[in-house]
Amino acid sequence: MPLEDGNGWKKKTTDIKENYDFKEVLGTGAFSEVVLAEERSTQHLVAVKCIPKKALEGKENSIENEIAVLHRIKHKNIISLQDIFESQSHLYLVMQLVSGGELFDRIVEKGFYTERDASKLICQILDAVKYLHDMGIVHRDLKPENLLYYSMEEDSNIMISDFGLSKIEDSGTVMSTACGTPGYVAPEVLAQKPYSKAVDCWSIGVISYILLCGYPPFYDENDAKLFEQILKAEYEFDSPYWDDISDSAKDFICHLMEKDPMLRYTCEQALQHPWISGDTALDKNIHESVSAQIKKNFAKSKWKQAFNATAVVRHMRRLQLGTSQITSTSPCHRHLLLPAKEQHQEEEDDEEEEEDKGEADACVSQHSKQV
Repeated sequence: MPLEDGNGWKKKTTDIKENYDFKEVLGTGAFSEVVLAEERSTQHLVAVKCIPKKALEGKENSIENEIAVLHRIKHKNIISLQDIFESQSHLYLVMQLVSGGELFDRIVEKGFYTERDASKLICQILDAVKYLHDMGIVHRDLKPENLLYYSMEEDSNIMISDFGLSKIEDSGTVMSTACGTPGYVAPEVLAQKPYSKAVDCWSIGVISYILLCGYPPFYDENDAKLFEQILKAEYEFDSPYWDDISDSAKDFICHLMEKDPMLRYTCEQALQHPWISGDTALDKNIHESVSAQIKKNFAKSKWKQAFNATAVVRHMRRLQLGTSQITSTSPCHRHLLLPAKEQHQEEEDDEEEEEDKGEADACVSQHSKQV
């Protein structure tokens, strides 16, 4: 029986496997590993981030910040931290498991995709980030790779993950650390100026742009030229890719990708824009163009995460096909009944397993994508 420590966060354990049955490695980070696991007492599936204490030497502040952020967050569109265990050698973060796969995968697989679909996605992201901002939390690394679907359901929620770069805004504290991902960072970050929550709103603008055309607003093989584009906020709505996109969508993006953070829309303002709250988002099918550009500009290997959602889906298919002992206690288990048309993909998934494992091993980044 695990014992809670003094601050109530961490539960002491001599062996985490007394509480959880580890299934398979979902991915690796620079100093951690994410494992698919089943809680023995409830049969709930979870993702456990295993962090060797030796790897934390000199990084204690980073992981404490990550835990402090996650411990405070409860939102339907944000992956939650369910428990924390500590052994003599490891720290274990028990995370909510999401099984619906990655944002780009889902769009590419769709046969029909519209501005309205993109608007609904962005609305969920804005609502979640507004929640963070209201709590004084800035994500600082919003990008498509950090957006996962909760389940395989058609109307599944989108979930924000990866809080490795999050920062809790203390009163009087000015953030100036250059961080984030090239292509998604706001001009003021690159200019090494003090910045605020507005950096997340810029990133949501970039994500919105990509969701409507399939390619990034800023791109150059040369980082210096890329940064120059961002610093000047130089982007275009290129023809023919934007010809069928509404003026309302373009206006929405322009308000978020506003160079001056003081003039940039907040999440609250963006949620009130007619493209989000009204009926200006078009229902025209833009799937063919957008999916073609996503496949061209975001090669699979580029958007694969350290958290390998494909492995989760594959494992859950096997549970569905190979056993009748699935319970309905877990939100993940409730979504295991896949359409018959997907079940024939099992052989194809098996063939991809080795490739997936290799990609997961190769996906080493500064922060694990499950947190």
